[in-house]
Amino acid sequence: MQNYLIKNITVVNEGISAVKDVLVKNGRIEKIADSIQPAFPVTEINGTGKHLLPGAIDDQVHFREPGLTHKATIYTESKAAVAGGVTSFMEMPNTVPPVFTQELLENKYQIGAQTSLANYSFFMGTSNDNAEEALKVNARKRDICGIKIFMGSSTGGLLVDNYLTLNRIFENSEVLIATHCEDEKIIKNNLERIKKEKGTLEPADHARIRDENGCYESSFSAIQLAKRYETRLHILHISTEKELILFTNILPLADKRITSEVCVHHLHFTSEDYATLGNRIKCNPAIKTPNNREALWKALLDDRLDVIATDHAPHTLEEKGYYRDANGILREATDSSYEKSHAGLPLVQHSVLMMLKYVQEGRITIEKVVEKMSHAVATCFQIEQRGFIREGYWADLVIVDMNTTTTVTPQNILFKCGWSPLEDTTFPAAITHTFINGHLVYGNGVWDESQQGQRLLFNR
Repeated sequence: MQNYLIKNITVVNEGISAVKDVLVKNGRIEKIADSIQPAFPVTEINGTGKHLLPGAIDDQVHFREPGLTHKATIYTESKAAVAGGVTSFMEMPNTVPPVFTQELLENKYQIGAQTSLANYSFFMGTSNDNAEEALKVNARKRDICGIKIFMGSSTGGLLVDNYLTLNRIFENSEVLIATHCEDEKIIKNNLERIKKEKGTLEPADHARIRDENGCYESSFSAIQLAKRYETRLHILHISTEKELILFTNILPLADKRITSEVCVHHLHFTSEDYATLGNRIKCNPAIKTPNNREALWKALLDDRLDVIATDHAPHTLEEKGYYRDANGILREATDSSYEKSHAGLPLVQHSVLMMLKYVQEGRITIEKVVEKMSHAVATCFQIEQRGFIREGYWADLVIVDMNTTTTVTPQNILFKCGWSPLEDTTFPAAITHTFINGHLVYGNGVWDESQQGQRLLFNR
Protein backbone atom coordinates (compact mmCIF):
# COMPACT_ATOMS: atom_id res chain seq x y z
CA MET A 1 0.00 0.00 0.00
CA GLN A 2 1.26 3.47 -0.88
CA ASN A 3 2.29 5.73 2.01
CA TYR A 4 1.89 9.51 2.04
CA LEU A 5 3.42 12.53 3.70
CA ILE A 6 1.19 15.61 3.63
CA LYS A 7 3.46 18.61 4.30
CA ASN A 8 2.75 22.05 5.78
CA ILE A 9 -1.03 21.73 5.83
CA THR A 10 -3.50 23.34 8.21
CA VAL A 11 -4.90 20.42 10.16
CA VAL A 12 -8.44 21.07 11.46
CA ASN A 13 -9.17 18.72 14.34
CA GLU A 14 -10.88 18.79 17.73
CA GLY A 15 -11.42 22.54 17.77
CA ILE A 16 -7.90 23.53 16.72
CA SER A 17 -6.41 24.52 13.36
CA ALA A 18 -2.62 24.31 13.14
CA VAL A 19 -0.03 23.83 10.40
CA LYS A 20 1.40 20.32 10.65
CA ASP A 21 2.87 17.44 8.70
CA VAL A 22 0.78 14.27 8.59
CA LEU A 23 2.25 10.86 7.80
CA VAL A 24 -0.04 8.12 6.45
CA LYS A 25 1.27 4.55 6.60
CA ASN A 26 -0.51 1.28 5.82
CA GLY A 27 -3.89 2.96 5.74
CA ARG A 28 -3.63 4.74 9.08
CA ILE A 29 -2.40 8.03 10.46
CA GLU A 30 1.11 7.18 11.58
CA LYS A 31 2.28 10.56 12.91
CA ILE A 32 1.23 14.20 13.25
CA ALA A 33 4.02 16.66 13.97
CA ASP A 34 5.46 20.06 13.10
CA SER A 35 8.00 18.39 10.79
CA ILE A 36 8.28 14.75 9.78
CA GLN A 37 11.19 13.04 8.03
CA PRO A 38 10.03 9.46 7.36
CA ALA A 39 12.52 6.62 7.24
CA PHE A 40 10.65 4.84 4.43
CA PRO A 41 9.48 5.80 0.93
CA VAL A 42 6.43 8.06 0.72
CA THR A 43 4.51 10.06 -1.83
CA GLU A 44 4.72 13.66 -0.70
CA ILE A 45 1.83 16.10 -1.08
CA ASN A 46 2.43 19.81 -0.60
CA GLY A 47 -0.38 21.11 1.59
CA THR A 48 0.77 24.73 1.82
CA GLY A 49 -2.22 27.05 1.94
CA LYS A 50 -4.72 24.18 2.18
CA HIS A 51 -6.71 22.56 4.98
CA LEU A 52 -6.78 18.90 6.04
CA LEU A 53 -10.11 17.73 7.44
CA PRO A 54 -11.24 14.36 8.76
CA GLY A 55 -13.57 12.94 6.14
CA ALA A 56 -17.23 13.76 6.65
CA ILE A 57 -19.44 10.92 7.91
CA ASP A 58 -22.98 11.15 6.54
CA ASP A 59 -25.39 9.34 8.84
CA GLN A 60 -28.36 9.46 6.44
CA VAL A 61 -28.26 8.65 2.74
CA HIS A 62 -30.49 6.77 0.29
CA PHE A 63 -28.34 5.06 -2.36
CA ARG A 64 -31.33 3.11 -3.79
CA GLU A 65 -29.70 -0.29 -4.28
CA PRO A 66 -31.18 -2.86 -4.63
CA GLY A 67 -34.35 -2.42 -6.65
CA LEU A 68 -34.24 1.28 -7.53
CA THR A 69 -31.00 1.38 -9.45
CA HIS A 70 -32.45 3.53 -12.24
CA LYS A 71 -32.13 6.34 -9.66
CA ALA A 72 -28.77 5.46 -8.08
CA THR A 73 -26.40 2.69 -7.05
CA ILE A 74 -24.08 2.27 -4.11
CA TYR A 75 -21.16 2.67 -6.53
CA THR A 76 -22.33 5.87 -8.24
CA GLU A 77 -23.42 7.64 -5.07
CA SER A 78 -20.37 6.59 -3.04
CA LYS A 79 -18.20 8.01 -5.83
CA ALA A 80 -20.12 11.29 -5.64
CA ALA A 81 -19.67 11.23 -1.86
CA VAL A 82 -15.91 10.76 -2.14
CA ALA A 83 -15.63 13.63 -4.63
CA GLY A 84 -17.44 15.77 -2.07
CA GLY A 85 -15.26 14.86 0.90
CA VAL A 86 -17.64 12.32 2.47
CA THR A 87 -15.57 9.27 3.40
CA SER A 88 -18.21 7.18 5.23
CA PHE A 89 -21.97 6.84 4.98
CA MET A 90 -24.89 5.10 6.69
CA GLU A 91 -27.61 4.10 4.26
CA MET A 92 -31.34 3.72 4.78
CA PRO A 93 -33.54 0.62 4.35
CA ASN A 94 -36.24 1.91 1.96
CA THR A 95 -34.99 -0.02 -1.06
CA VAL A 96 -36.84 -2.69 -3.07
CA PRO A 97 -37.39 -4.97 -1.29
CA PRO A 98 -37.24 -3.03 1.99
CA VAL A 99 -34.62 -4.29 4.43
CA PHE A 100 -36.95 -6.20 6.74
CA THR A 101 -34.78 -9.31 7.27
CA GLN A 102 -31.22 -9.97 8.39
CA GLU A 103 -30.59 -11.71 5.07
CA LEU A 104 -31.61 -8.64 3.06
CA LEU A 105 -29.49 -6.45 5.33
CA GLU A 106 -26.43 -8.62 4.77
CA ASN A 107 -27.05 -8.59 1.01
CA LYS A 108 -26.59 -4.82 1.08
CA TYR A 109 -23.33 -5.19 2.98
CA GLN A 110 -22.14 -7.55 0.26
CA ILE A 111 -22.94 -4.94 -2.40
CA GLY A 112 -21.09 -2.34 -0.36
CA ALA A 113 -18.03 -4.56 -0.02
CA GLN A 114 -17.93 -5.11 -3.78
CA THR A 115 -18.72 -1.64 -5.09
CA SER A 116 -18.54 1.17 -2.49
CA LEU A 117 -15.60 3.55 -2.80
CA ALA A 118 -16.41 5.00 0.65
CA ASN A 119 -16.76 3.25 4.01
CA TYR A 120 -20.29 2.07 4.67
CA SER A 121 -22.93 0.88 7.08
CA PHE A 122 -26.61 0.06 6.59
CA PHE A 123 -29.63 0.51 8.86
CA MET A 124 -32.01 -2.31 9.66
CA GLY A 125 -35.55 -1.53 8.51
CA THR A 126 -38.77 -1.87 10.49
CA SER A 127 -42.42 -2.49 9.71
CA ASN A 128 -45.50 -3.01 11.82
CA ASP A 129 -44.85 -6.75 11.92
CA ASN A 130 -41.08 -7.39 11.89
CA ALA A 131 -40.08 -6.33 15.42
CA GLU A 132 -38.64 -9.74 16.28
CA GLU A 133 -36.52 -9.80 13.12
CA ALA A 134 -35.36 -6.20 13.55
CA LEU A 135 -34.24 -6.82 17.11
CA LYS A 136 -31.86 -9.55 15.96
CA VAL A 137 -29.36 -6.75 15.37
CA ASN A 138 -28.84 -6.76 19.16
CA ALA A 139 -26.56 -9.72 18.57
CA ARG A 140 -24.60 -7.72 15.97
CA LYS A 141 -24.09 -4.43 17.80
CA ARG A 142 -20.51 -3.99 16.67
CA ASP A 143 -21.20 -4.04 12.93
CA ILE A 144 -24.69 -2.51 12.45
CA CYS A 145 -25.18 1.27 12.73
CA GLY A 146 -28.75 1.04 14.02
CA ILE A 147 -32.46 0.43 13.51
CA LYS A 148 -34.44 2.87 11.35
CA ILE A 149 -38.08 3.64 12.15
CA PHE A 150 -40.27 5.73 9.86
CA MET A 151 -42.73 7.28 12.30
CA GLY A 152 -44.25 9.33 9.49
CA SER A 153 -45.32 8.89 5.90
CA SER A 154 -43.15 6.55 3.87
CA THR A 155 -43.27 4.03 1.05
CA GLY A 156 -42.82 0.30 0.75
CA GLY A 157 -44.51 -0.60 4.02
CA LEU A 158 -41.89 1.08 6.21
CA LEU A 159 -44.34 3.30 8.09
CA VAL A 160 -44.56 2.04 11.68
CA ASP A 161 -47.69 3.33 13.39
CA ASN A 162 -48.58 0.32 15.54
CA TYR A 163 -47.79 1.34 19.11
CA LEU A 164 -47.38 -2.27 20.24
CA THR A 165 -44.59 -2.64 17.68
CA LEU A 166 -43.05 0.72 18.61
CA ASN A 167 -43.08 -0.09 22.30
CA ARG A 168 -41.51 -3.48 21.73
CA ILE A 169 -38.65 -2.10 19.64
CA PHE A 170 -37.98 0.88 21.92
CA GLU A 171 -38.07 -1.33 25.01
CA ASN A 172 -35.74 -4.01 23.67
CA SER A 173 -33.32 -2.36 21.25
CA GLU A 174 -29.69 -2.41 22.39
CA VAL A 175 -28.56 -0.37 19.40
CA LEU A 176 -29.30 3.20 18.34
CA ILE A 177 -32.77 3.82 16.93
CA ALA A 178 -32.93 6.49 14.20
CA THR A 179 -36.35 7.95 13.46
CA HIS A 180 -38.02 9.89 10.67
CA CYS A 181 -40.60 11.88 12.63
CA GLU A 182 -43.71 13.25 10.94
CA ASP A 183 -47.26 12.56 12.11
CA GLU A 184 -49.18 10.73 9.40
CA LYS A 185 -52.62 11.80 10.62
CA ILE A 186 -51.66 15.50 10.64
CA ILE A 187 -50.16 15.23 7.16
CA LYS A 188 -53.31 13.59 5.75
CA ASN A 189 -55.61 16.13 7.38
CA ASN A 190 -53.52 19.04 6.07
CA LEU A 191 -53.47 17.55 2.57
CA GLU A 192 -57.24 17.10 2.47
CA ARG A 193 -57.92 20.59 3.84
CA ILE A 194 -55.50 22.45 1.56
CA LYS A 195 -56.55 20.49 -1.51
CA LYS A 196 -60.17 21.30 -0.77
CA GLU A 197 -59.27 25.00 -0.43
CA LYS A 198 -57.16 25.23 -3.58
CA GLY A 199 -58.01 22.35 -5.87
CA THR A 200 -54.61 22.18 -7.56
CA LEU A 201 -51.61 21.98 -5.27
CA GLU A 202 -48.22 23.61 -5.96
CA PRO A 203 -44.71 23.01 -4.56
CA ALA A 204 -44.99 25.77 -1.94
CA ASP A 205 -47.90 23.87 -0.38
CA HIS A 206 -45.51 21.12 0.69
CA ALA A 207 -44.39 23.09 3.74
CA ARG A 208 -48.03 23.61 4.76
CA ILE A 209 -48.97 19.97 4.29
CA ARG A 210 -45.94 18.65 6.15
CA ASP A 211 -46.01 21.41 8.71
CA GLU A 212 -44.32 22.20 12.01
CA ASN A 213 -47.04 20.51 14.07
CA GLY A 214 -46.66 17.23 12.21
CA CYS A 215 -42.94 17.16 12.90
CA TYR A 216 -43.25 18.23 16.52
CA GLU A 217 -45.95 15.75 17.51
CA SER A 218 -44.05 12.82 16.02
CA SER A 219 -40.70 13.85 17.52
CA PHE A 220 -42.37 14.37 20.90
CA SER A 221 -43.87 10.86 20.73
CA ALA A 222 -40.52 9.29 19.86
CA ILE A 223 -38.82 11.08 22.73
CA GLN A 224 -41.51 10.00 25.19
CA LEU A 225 -40.96 6.38 24.16
CA ALA A 226 -37.19 6.75 24.44
CA LYS A 227 -37.44 8.27 27.91
CA ARG A 228 -39.83 5.55 29.06
CA TYR A 229 -37.44 2.79 28.06
CA GLU A 230 -34.10 4.67 28.28
CA THR A 231 -33.57 3.93 24.59
CA ARG A 232 -30.71 5.41 22.59
CA LEU A 233 -32.66 7.62 20.15
CA HIS A 234 -31.39 9.73 17.25
CA ILE A 235 -33.98 11.89 15.49
CA LEU A 236 -33.17 12.61 11.88
CA HIS A 237 -33.54 15.81 9.79
CA ILE A 238 -34.98 18.25 12.31
CA SER A 239 -36.63 20.97 10.24
CA THR A 240 -38.66 23.17 12.59
CA GLU A 241 -38.16 25.76 15.29
CA LYS A 242 -40.89 24.14 17.36
CA GLU A 243 -39.00 20.84 17.74
CA LEU A 244 -35.91 22.49 19.18
CA ILE A 245 -37.43 22.73 22.64
CA LEU A 246 -37.16 18.93 22.77
CA PHE A 247 -33.34 18.91 22.72
CA THR A 248 -30.65 19.98 25.17
CA ASN A 249 -27.08 21.28 25.12
CA ILE A 250 -26.53 20.78 28.84
CA LEU A 251 -24.97 17.33 28.51
CA PRO A 252 -21.80 16.47 26.56
CA LEU A 253 -22.67 14.62 23.37
CA ALA A 254 -21.16 11.34 24.59
CA ASP A 255 -23.57 11.39 27.54
CA LYS A 256 -26.74 12.15 25.59
CA ARG A 257 -29.31 9.40 25.17
CA ILE A 258 -31.39 11.49 22.77
CA THR A 259 -29.59 13.20 19.88
CA SER A 260 -30.56 15.05 16.73
CA GLU A 261 -29.52 15.68 13.16
CA VAL A 262 -29.97 18.69 10.87
CA CYS A 263 -29.58 18.43 7.09
CA VAL A 264 -27.73 20.82 4.82
CA HIS A 265 -30.81 21.65 2.74
CA HIS A 266 -32.76 22.79 5.80
CA LEU A 267 -29.83 25.08 6.64
CA HIS A 268 -29.56 26.35 3.05
CA PHE A 269 -33.03 26.68 1.49
CA THR A 270 -36.33 28.13 2.76
CA SER A 271 -39.92 28.03 1.55
CA GLU A 272 -39.18 31.17 -0.48
CA ASP A 273 -37.06 29.02 -2.82
CA TYR A 274 -40.07 27.02 -4.05
CA ALA A 275 -40.81 29.97 -6.35
CA THR A 276 -37.66 29.30 -8.40
CA LEU A 277 -36.80 25.67 -7.66
CA GLY A 278 -40.29 24.19 -7.42
CA ASN A 279 -40.45 20.42 -7.01
CA ARG A 280 -36.66 20.16 -7.20
CA ILE A 281 -36.57 20.98 -3.47
CA LYS A 282 -39.60 18.89 -2.52
CA CYS A 283 -38.44 16.60 0.27
CA ASN A 284 -39.67 15.02 3.50
CA PRO A 285 -39.69 16.65 5.97
CA ALA A 286 -40.39 19.78 3.95
CA ILE A 287 -38.16 22.82 3.60
CA LYS A 288 -40.01 25.40 5.67
CA THR A 289 -40.28 29.15 6.32
CA PRO A 290 -37.20 31.35 6.93
CA ASN A 291 -37.75 31.59 10.70
CA ASN A 292 -37.29 27.81 10.91
CA ARG A 293 -33.96 27.96 9.06
CA GLU A 294 -32.69 30.71 11.35
CA ALA A 295 -33.71 28.74 14.43
CA LEU A 296 -31.93 25.63 13.11
CA TRP A 297 -28.72 27.60 12.65
CA LYS A 298 -28.90 28.92 16.19
CA ALA A 299 -29.50 25.44 17.62
CA LEU A 300 -26.67 23.98 15.54
CA LEU A 301 -24.21 26.54 16.85
CA ASP A 302 -25.27 26.12 20.48
CA ASP A 303 -25.20 22.29 20.26
CA ARG A 304 -28.87 21.47 20.66
CA LEU A 305 -28.53 19.96 17.17
CA ASP A 306 -25.72 17.43 17.20
CA VAL A 307 -24.76 16.42 13.65
CA ILE A 308 -25.04 17.62 10.05
CA ALA A 309 -26.05 15.18 7.29
CA THR A 310 -27.66 15.23 3.83
CA ASP A 311 -30.57 12.77 3.63
CA HIS A 312 -29.26 12.36 0.06
CA ALA A 313 -32.29 11.03 -1.83
CA PRO A 314 -31.91 10.96 -5.63
CA HIS A 315 -34.75 10.66 -8.13
CA THR A 316 -34.61 10.95 -11.90
CA LEU A 317 -35.49 14.27 -13.49
CA GLU A 318 -38.63 12.69 -14.93
CA GLU A 319 -39.73 11.57 -11.45
CA LYS A 320 -39.29 15.13 -10.23
CA GLY A 321 -41.22 16.52 -13.23
CA TYR A 322 -38.34 17.98 -15.29
CA TYR A 323 -36.21 17.32 -18.37
CA ARG A 324 -33.20 18.80 -20.14
CA ASP A 325 -33.71 20.44 -23.51
CA ALA A 326 -31.38 20.08 -26.51
CA ASN A 327 -29.04 22.66 -24.98
CA GLY A 328 -28.92 20.88 -21.63
CA ILE A 329 -31.10 23.49 -19.93
CA LEU A 330 -33.36 22.19 -17.18
CA ARG A 331 -37.05 22.60 -18.03
CA GLU A 332 -40.28 21.77 -16.24
CA ALA A 333 -42.28 19.04 -17.97
CA THR A 334 -45.73 19.97 -19.29
CA ASP A 335 -47.32 17.24 -17.17
CA SER A 336 -45.34 18.14 -14.05
CA SER A 337 -47.37 18.37 -10.87
CA TYR A 338 -46.71 18.69 -7.17
CA GLU A 339 -48.58 15.51 -6.32
CA LYS A 340 -46.79 13.33 -8.89
CA SER A 341 -43.31 14.63 -8.06
CA HIS A 342 -41.17 12.36 -5.88
CA ALA A 343 -39.77 13.76 -2.62
CA GLY A 344 -36.01 13.95 -2.12
CA LEU A 345 -32.84 15.82 -3.10
CA PRO A 346 -29.41 14.61 -4.28
CA LEU A 347 -26.84 16.39 -2.07
CA VAL A 348 -23.97 14.17 -0.91
CA GLN A 349 -21.44 15.50 -3.46
CA HIS A 350 -21.82 19.07 -2.26
CA SER A 351 -22.60 18.96 1.47
CA VAL A 352 -19.09 19.82 2.65
CA LEU A 353 -18.85 22.63 0.10
CA MET A 354 -22.22 23.96 1.25
CA MET A 355 -20.96 24.24 4.80
CA LEU A 356 -17.61 25.72 3.73
CA LYS A 357 -19.59 28.45 1.96
CA TYR A 358 -20.94 29.46 5.36
CA VAL A 359 -17.43 29.30 6.81
CA GLN A 360 -16.29 31.81 4.19
CA GLU A 361 -19.30 33.99 5.00
CA GLY A 362 -18.46 33.94 8.73
CA ARG A 363 -21.60 32.15 9.87
CA ILE A 364 -19.80 29.10 11.26
CA THR A 365 -16.15 28.23 11.88
CA ILE A 366 -14.37 25.51 9.98
CA GLU A 367 -13.66 23.82 13.32
CA LYS A 368 -17.39 23.69 14.03
CA VAL A 369 -18.11 22.24 10.59
CA VAL A 370 -15.59 19.47 11.25
CA GLU A 371 -17.12 18.87 14.67
CA LYS A 372 -20.65 18.49 13.29
CA MET A 373 -19.84 16.53 10.12
CA SER A 374 -17.09 14.24 11.46
CA HIS A 375 -16.31 14.23 15.20
CA ALA A 376 -19.90 14.36 16.45
CA VAL A 377 -21.12 11.66 14.07
CA ALA A 378 -18.33 9.33 15.20
CA THR A 379 -19.15 10.07 18.85
CA CYS A 380 -22.92 9.80 18.38
CA PHE A 381 -22.72 6.37 16.72
CA GLN A 382 -19.59 5.22 18.59
CA ILE A 383 -17.76 4.59 15.32
CA GLU A 384 -14.47 2.82 15.82
CA GLN A 385 -11.25 4.76 14.95
CA ARG A 386 -12.76 7.24 12.52
CA GLY A 387 -13.99 10.82 12.47
CA PHE A 388 -10.85 12.40 13.95
CA ILE A 389 -7.29 13.13 12.81
CA ARG A 390 -5.53 11.08 15.46
CA GLU A 391 -2.45 8.90 15.36
CA GLY A 392 -3.50 5.27 14.94
CA TYR A 393 -6.89 6.12 13.41
CA TRP A 394 -7.86 5.17 9.87
CA ALA A 395 -6.68 7.81 7.39
CA ASP A 396 -10.04 9.05 6.13
CA LEU A 397 -8.81 12.49 5.12
CA VAL A 398 -9.89 15.35 2.89
CA ILE A 399 -7.77 18.18 1.53
CA VAL A 400 -9.66 21.41 0.93
CA ASP A 401 -8.54 24.49 -0.98
CA MET A 402 -10.29 27.56 0.43
CA ASN A 403 -8.63 29.83 -2.15
CA THR A 404 -10.43 28.56 -5.22
CA THR A 405 -14.01 27.91 -6.32
CA THR A 406 -16.24 25.06 -7.46
CA THR A 407 -19.24 25.60 -9.73
CA VAL A 408 -21.90 22.88 -9.87
CA THR A 409 -22.69 21.97 -13.48
CA PRO A 410 -24.42 19.01 -15.14
CA GLN A 411 -21.01 17.99 -16.50
CA ASN A 412 -19.39 17.55 -13.06
CA ILE A 413 -22.34 16.04 -11.20
CA LEU A 414 -21.57 12.41 -10.35
CA PHE A 415 -25.00 11.35 -9.06
CA LYS A 416 -26.57 8.79 -11.37
CA CYS A 417 -29.70 10.95 -11.55
CA GLY A 418 -27.57 13.66 -13.23
CA TRP A 419 -29.02 16.77 -11.63
CA SER A 420 -28.77 18.90 -8.49
CA PRO A 421 -30.86 21.71 -6.96
CA LEU A 422 -27.51 23.51 -6.63
CA GLU A 423 -26.76 23.72 -10.37
CA ASP A 424 -25.01 26.97 -11.35
CA THR A 425 -24.06 27.60 -7.71
CA THR A 426 -20.42 28.58 -7.20
CA PHE A 427 -18.89 27.58 -3.88
CA PRO A 428 -15.81 29.44 -2.55
CA ALA A 429 -13.81 26.24 -1.94
CA ALA A 430 -12.81 22.97 -3.60
CA ILE A 431 -12.22 19.38 -2.50
CA THR A 432 -8.83 18.47 -4.00
CA HIS A 433 -7.99 15.09 -2.41
CA THR A 434 -9.96 12.38 -0.61
CA PHE A 435 -8.28 9.46 1.20
CA ILE A 436 -10.28 6.39 2.24
CA ASN A 437 -8.39 4.14 4.67
CA GLY A 438 -5.14 5.76 3.54
CA HIS A 439 -5.88 5.11 -0.14
CA LEU A 440 -5.95 8.23 -2.33
CA VAL A 441 -9.21 7.55 -4.17
CA TYR A 442 -9.56 11.07 -5.56
CA GLY A 443 -6.79 13.58 -6.18
CA ASN A 444 -7.02 16.72 -8.32
CA GLY A 445 -9.67 15.14 -10.52
CA VAL A 446 -7.83 11.80 -10.93
CA TRP A 447 -9.51 8.63 -9.65
CA ASP A 448 -7.96 5.43 -8.32
CA GLU A 449 -10.82 2.97 -7.79
CA SER A 450 -8.59 -0.03 -7.15
CA GLN A 451 -9.76 -0.36 -3.53
CA GLN A 452 -13.20 -0.38 -1.94
CA GLY A 453 -14.17 1.17 1.37
CA GLN A 454 -14.58 -0.80 4.56
CA ARG A 455 -17.53 -1.77 6.72
CA LEU A 456 -17.85 0.59 9.68
CA LEU A 457 -17.44 -0.91 13.13
CA PHE A 458 -18.93 0.41 16.35
CA ASN A 459 -17.63 0.47 19.95
CA ARG A 460 -20.66 -1.03 21.70
